[in-house]
Amino acid sequence: MTSDNVTEAESVKAAEPQPAKKVDDQLIDELVGRAQAEGLQLTGEGGLLQQLTKRLLESALEGEITDHLGYDKHDPAGKNGGNSRNGTRAKTVLTDVGPVEIAVPRDREGSFEPKIVKKRQKRLTGVDEMVISLSAKGLTTGEVQAHLAEVYGAEVSRQTISTITDKVMDGMAEWQNRPLDAVYPVVFIDAIHVKIRVLSTIL
Repeated sequence: MTSDNVTEAESVKAAEPQPAKKVDDQLIDELVGRAQAEGLQLTGEGGLLQQLTKRLLESALEGEITDHLGYDKHDPAGKNGGNSRNGTRAKTVLTDVGPVEIAVPRDREGSFEPKIVKKRQKRLTGVDEMVISLSAKGLTTGEVQAHLAEVYGAEVSRQTISTITDKVMDGMAEWQNRPLDAVYPVVFIDAIHVKIRVLSTIL
């Protein structure tokens, strides 16, 4: 195989999607160990999970604005290059591990549209799913509110809970009132199940 062939094969391999790397177990053990040694709780207000969620979201948002502007933070390439970073704004989002305050980066032109936490988005999807699940189990808005506050430390107003469940009900009503097709194919399968006990006689 020639060097050209080797180079071509390496290029093809590099272009193929690589499997996502697993989170380093040793790193997780180290984080949990340090948290326990320093008396930091894993869950709840100010816990390790909240801090990690904050860091991950802010890192992702920083990556998004870097892609949007085309240069890294403090990179001289962005000096006098038109649009640029314009500080951050504080935003609190409700997550599975409770409310998390994050710093959302801004640009001078106001054209940056974050994807992971969209503008005016106050909840990550998991919270909506929890509210719907609890409501489906027969809990009232007050009981759902108390459950989220007790388990996740999340302060969700009754109005927000009602808004989430109303969206689901609206979707169900729309589906129920959809126009029906003229013909629906139906297959009927009929069967009888008889349980037979086989008795063996030992002679």
